Amino acid sequence: MQQLHDADIIKSVLQGNKAAYAILVERYQSYVFTIINRLIPIREETEDVSQEVFVKAYLSLAGFKGSSKFSTWLYSIAHTTAISHLRKSRPDVVFAEENTIAAYTDSKANIQHPHYNSLRVAVNNCIKQLPPDDAEIITLFYLAEQTIEEIAIIMQLEANNVKVKLHRARQKLKDIVDRAYGQEKELLYRN
Repeated sequence: MQQLHDADIIKSVLQGNKAAYAILVERYQSYVFTIINRLIPIREETEDVSQEVFVKAYLSLAGFKGSSKFSTWLYSIAHTTAISHLRKSRPDVVFAEENTIAAYTDSKANIQHPHYNSLRVAVNNCIKQLPPDDAEIITLFYLAEQTIEEIAIIMQLEANNVKVKLHRARQKLKDIVDRAYGQEKELLYRN
């Protein structure tokens, strides 16, 4: 069975086949959850915000122009909704400074690591140690496979800023991996 294109599903939904929207939800729910979870690490809140994203997207579907991929448009809604949630629920949240993160990762590196079931869990644990914006940009680029230009739209930044932020996030992630795994890091870098 050939997979339906997002545009075909959207057209069907807009023509009254509301049930077809479930295909889009199923297709993108794990990525939306992951992107939101990078900003909001509390599972229950992430689930609530994820649902809110899909409701907003459904209600705004007629406004989707198709000038970008549906996933880019949806991830933009996810990013904006997560940031709005953080502002409303935690107006006093201040993101950690790099030296705080460095101290945290140094302390984690001294703790004996349990054996991980999979490489994905190990990489995710390293990504979770990044500041939320860095974790989000890494997730969008590598897991959601968004281009620099698409990430710029989602995060409401210039493409050059995205490139710089992505470069810095990669470096921070590399440092975390180096501290956490030392000689074992080759396991995370192999193709």
